[in-house]
Amino acid sequence: MPLGAVWRLMRPKQWTKNLLVFAGLLFTASFNDSELVVRAVWAFIAMCLASAGTYALNDALDAERDRSHPRKKLRPVAAGQLSPAFAMGFGTVLMTLGVLGAFLLNRDSGFVMVSYLVLQMLYNGALKRIAVADVFGLSLGFVLRAMLGATCIEVKISGWLLFCTGALALLLGFSKRRHEFRTQGEERETTRQALGGYSNSALDALVLVSACVAAICYGIYSLESPTAESHPALFLTTPFVFYGICRYVLLVFSYDEGGEPETVLLQDPHIIVSILGFVAAAVLAMKGVQVPWIDGAGR
Repeated sequence: MPLGAVWRLMRPKQWTKNLLVFAGLLFTASFNDSELVVRAVWAFIAMCLASAGTYALNDALDAERDRSHPRKKLRPVAAGQLSPAFAMGFGTVLMTLGVLGAFLLNRDSGFVMVSYLVLQMLYNGALKRIAVADVFGLSLGFVLRAMLGATCIEVKISGWLLFCTGALALLLGFSKRRHEFRTQGEERETTRQALGGYSNSALDALVLVSACVAAICYGIYSLESPTAESHPALFLTTPFVFYGICRYVLLVFSYDEGGEPETVLLQDPHIIVSILGFVAAAVLAMKGVQVPWIDGAGR
């Protein structure tokens, strides 16, 4: 059995999505506590295992359809390197390990992980075939990742931050659907059934609406949330968020990017700088840096 194919079955490139688990650690200033950092890392590993299991299961179920896709036909099961039976068995083991890892942290984390896997089952069973519902299902998965990051260290996380996380995920999801719609031509429904329910103009609008909602939600969070009230300098993160969103929209509309969001986020220098600047500004804000020339950070 080719180990390289098994590794690709787990889609490690997609694990960047699971970095959202560390949002709770960052926005509650818990990164100064080594024990909580270890718990967050454990939750990240558990989520990587669980999500890898869902990818393996998805590849087993969609192997026939994937063979008609220009990129997905290279996936191990679609390419005939691994059998669907192996992918399903391996995926089940990975998901079980992810759930056990989450329950070892605490009960709430376990329930969040189970909710994530139930959502993935619903997505693979029905949601991915329905336009708009498919992207909302993916978006809720991002929200659950952020929730796991909070439950694993037993802190509360702002509803505004979860709302913003969901909106950003919608932006990535609709951008990906737009790319698929435009590049796969008349055969698009053979590779992804939900694409038959979209139109080019509708996807353009959905991308723009998601971008606006994400920017507005984060702006409100950075000024009006309980976290912002106790750490007023949090508003310093907003320019990086707004610039990153604008840059991503530019790449989507001007260069037809968005087909692989994780690749864009890791390769575009503007977005990389935005992410690094955002993290640095957030750390400074959570450490209590003061900005005396701003009156109450806008309140």
